[in-house]
Amino acid sequence: PARSTGSGRIRRQGCLRHFTSALRMRCGRKSGDAPTRICHPEIAGLNQRAGVLKRPFKSICQREPNLRLRSLAALALIACSAVALVRARAEEPKAYTETIPGSAVKFEMLPIPAGSFTMGSPDGEAKREKDEGPQHPVAIAPFWMGKTEVTWDEYDIFAFSMDIKKKDEAGVDRAKQAETEKLADAVTRPTPPYADPTFGLGHNGHPAICVTHHAAMEYCRWISAKTGKTYRLPTEAEWEYACRAGSTSAYGFGDDPAKLGDVAWFTGNSDNGPHPVAQKKPNAWGLYDMQGNAAEWCLDHYDANFYSTFKAGQPTAGPVLLPSEKKYPHVARGGSWDDEPQRLRCAARRGSDKDWSRQDPQLPQSIWWHTDATFVGFRIVRPVEEQENLKGLKSKVTKDGD
Repeated sequence: PARSTGSGRIRRQGCLRHFTSALRMRCGRKSGDAPTRICHPEIAGLNQRAGVLKRPFKSICQREPNLRLRSLAALALIACSAVALVRARAEEPKAYTETIPGSAVKFEMLPIPAGSFTMGSPDGEAKREKDEGPQHPVAIAPFWMGKTEVTWDEYDIFAFSMDIKKKDEAGVDRAKQAETEKLADAVTRPTPPYADPTFGLGHNGHPAICVTHHAAMEYCRWISAKTGKTYRLPTEAEWEYACRAGSTSAYGFGDDPAKLGDVAWFTGNSDNGPHPVAQKKPNAWGLYDMQGNAAEWCLDHYDANFYSTFKAGQPTAGPVLLPSEKKYPHVARGGSWDDEPQRLRCAARRGSDKDWSRQDPQLPQSIWWHTDATFVGFRIVRPVEEQENLKGLKSKVTKDGD
């Protein structure tokens, strides 16, 4: 305890001198140097790393350059900052590999940092469509995103109940299995497709295609139950944020479509079909095929005028146009192997429609498979902390709905 006696003050001053000396050594300073400032690079960068301090050290250094380590308040601030730095580092999402339980099939998830960006395209961008504006600022919370599109290797386990068949063949008593397995088994599986769902366009390692928005959402519900983690489709805002990966250009790598072949499969190089995932260069955040190969479902309903509902000067946190019981239209992003370069721009939007199942003779038509959308697939995300309006969200589409 601090005491008011002279000897107590001497002891406290001695401790402060010792701490100051240690900190100078940590920062590479000597006792005869200019006044010590709280400017250790790790502490100064704390505000950028996690945003956990209301008054970051960097701003203190700028506003109070003569601050000396003489007060207990300064020491307390340093201690709190060090704890916050450690905590921030511990909470940063890390990349990981998920193995689908009961199988050898794996997929990788990459961390996407929190941040803000300008969603949509500027008026002067080449080949811009009206539904890409007006541009508006958006704030995004951290999440993980699939390194690649969901492949047939992953989707088959769900779509064709391969996990259930494997258990039945092994004589597993499904009434006694883990709760996660019970929940996963309870998720409704797709009805058999009208035709070969790959349409001869490749299977192993290829993106799962021709799946409906409803099917993609149900897959997310299944893999969530299976793993005990929350997986879902990305919101349209999350998708564009991840696609841009910090860029403001039309294609993420720049504005020149002549360079598109380095990162994407499209009409200019696809040879009339999708390709195995991760064959081209990834974007700046390590994500493959964000542009081209298979267009990717987003969680949102498509509304050409949705962007006009946002305030231009105020960032919107986690915007999403929630899906309803309507089968169409939903947002697909990124363009595909069957698209011209302008559809592969970061801001390009596309809404699904009934023509995507034009050849399906069933009445009502399948809510699981598209017969005429060999270009559409999906990838999944996992929020670090789910936003309130998406908790427990599931598809409302039914066989008899519109």
